[in-house]
Amino acid sequence: MSEEDELAARVVAAMYARDRAAQTLGIELLETGAGFARVAFTVREEMLNAHDSAHGGYIFALADSAFAYACNSRNDACVALQCSISFAAPARAGMRLVATARERALGGRTGTYDVEVTAEDGGVLAFFRGTSYRVSAKVI
Repeated sequence: MSEEDELAARVVAAMYARDRAAQTLGIELLETGAGFARVAFTVREEMLNAHDSAHGGYIFALADSAFAYACNSRNDACVALQCSISFAAPARAGMRLVATARERALGGRTGTYDVEVTAEDGGVLAFFRGTSYRVSAKVI
């Protein structure tokens, strides 16, 4: 494991330990690296909307968590500047969703990250893009 990836693992673990929202949603850390994060959760009954599919806000929260861990992984504290999501397919109760965030560009104080949300079988459910803004602080 590279030094960058070791730092990312420590940073993301420290963030997750303080991330009450992710813990409440049952989000699990699966994999981290410099500019990269993979997280997952299982859709619960209370996450369903009137159409009996996962409320988009929960899917957004999963993708946003992966984005947050990826953009902070270099130990430079970052916040979201802009995020958008496009939904491709519904998620149902009991489905395990995986969000994978990848750094696409990093320059100056901003970064661009793409997050793909899939079902455990690999079917794509949503595409998320986030722009981060680096503030003058460290995570750990």
